Amino acid sequence: MSDSEPRVSFQTRPDLYRHWRVEFDGEVARLVMRVDERGGLRPGYDLKLNSYDLGVDIELYDAVQRLRFEHPEVRAVVITSADDRVFCAGANIRMLAASDHSWKVNFCKFTNETRCGIEDATENSGQTYLAAVNGTASGGGYEIALACDRILLVDDRSAAVSLPEVPLLGVLPGTGGLTRVTDKRKVRRDRADVFATKAEGLKGRTAVEWNLVDEAIPRSRFEETVRERAREAAALSSRTGERGVSLPMLEPEITADRVAYRHVTAEFADDLVTITVRGPEGDVPPVVDADFWPLAMTRELDDLILWLRVNEPERGTWAIRTVGDADAVLAYEESMTGDKDWLVNEIRHYYKRTLKRLDVTSRSLVALIEPGSCFAGPLLELALACDRQYLLEPAEIVVTDANLGAYPMANGLSRLAARFHGDEAALERIRDARGRPVEAGEAEELGLVTLALDDIDWEDEVRIAVEERASLSPDALTGLEANLRFGGPETLETKIFGRLSAWQNWIFNRPGASGPDGALSKYGTGKRASFDRKRV
Repeated sequence: MSDSEPRVSFQTRPDLYRHWRVEFDGEVARLVMRVDERGGLRPGYDLKLNSYDLGVDIELYDAVQRLRFEHPEVRAVVITSADDRVFCAGANIRMLAASDHSWKVNFCKFTNETRCGIEDATENSGQTYLAAVNGTASGGGYEIALACDRILLVDDRSAAVSLPEVPLLGVLPGTGGLTRVTDKRKVRRDRADVFATKAEGLKGRTAVEWNLVDEAIPRSRFEETVRERAREAAALSSRTGERGVSLPMLEPEITADRVAYRHVTAEFADDLVTITVRGPEGDVPPVVDADFWPLAMTRELDDLILWLRVNEPERGTWAIRTVGDADAVLAYEESMTGDKDWLVNEIRHYYKRTLKRLDVTSRSLVALIEPGSCFAGPLLELALACDRQYLLEPAEIVVTDANLGAYPMANGLSRLAARFHGDEAALERIRDARGRPVEAGEAEELGLVTLALDDIDWEDEVRIAVEERASLSPDALTGLEANLRFGGPETLETKIFGRLSAWQNWIFNRPGASGPDGALSKYGTGKRASFDRKRV
């Protein structure tokens, strides 16, 4: 982002939404898409036909979060459009054509994370999402529907679902469309090939037969059927809870060299961002509210990650520190273990999603474990998410059950299981060390840190590591880190983010998509794109 461009904030609330309307009917909520054409996050394009940009998706992400935390009564959520002709035309093409490469990829990554959050709400929060596709859903619009548990398409001989990116734009569906079609919807490979090269998409019965949607419903019965399916989904939900927690907007202090929240701070120096997470103070309170440390800290960390991704793309190394009392962190962990209420469940899953966001962030991550730090249990996950861990004697870390599966990565493994993939003996030794402080020598012997250093070597080793990182190709580092962070099994999520890093990074840079005669540049001009015919 250039210095002249305004900083992007990811903070909003329902009364500030320009593009979404939230409606409530008992156990069912409706997210109604009504994109303001003139409400683009940046100048230079109109958001026609319910097409979206980052600003539209920031609101969607906020709405999904608030439904989970503020509305325990909601058991089913219907996503639909205020326009009966168009459900959603997908990502705005003018916006993509005018954006630089890093903006396009960051945009795709955030929208992917938001779709994964919708799926997570269905799986873990008892809030089942249904897509009421009351008009044509193209590209990213269909990908919103694909994130839902059930897709209901109006059958009016006009509405269709499509993934037209390959034939029209020379790129791939950027929000997991191809992966969800084959892995989630179980669409046959040959049919998926036809579908993804057929710009107009498929309608009605054919879309149902190919399993692209679950039902095609005449317009005369559409709304009634949607309400019925939402009530059925709500009836099957196990979600309980009477009092939600209001999420006030965060208001960090932002200067040229610092972003500061209550519990999380980022400081800038050249290529380096030093992120400090402060542990809790005092006893665990009896009531969980927005100030409850695990929730407040997670919200700040989540917002900071998003802010840094978009606003500080050239600061390529993040050093992560903690400050505080490890025993206080463990007390909060203990208060959230076992069969707790719905709100504790939401906080745990939110922290899981925030750690996943860190995992897929294209930055070099280094943990600095120093005396006075509190890398214990949940906060140790921050260190384990890093590419390297440096420990300064006599600092200690504490492994707990939180590190053995409570916060799984996108590949379904704990970060320790991914770190020691296939080495059960190493994991067993770490299990034996649970619940007690692990000092420098033992931490290095167990493989929990990259290097344990004394104060003579500490400053030089950390400086050399940071300077070395700054001297290497950022593109190569992005590929290196994405490869190494996800050892082990493939899942729908790892495929989506791995392919985003590899395929979309490459295709977005190719002249067939982004060149002066590429499909993104020629779209809507009436002129054909000029493709380099060599297969490479």
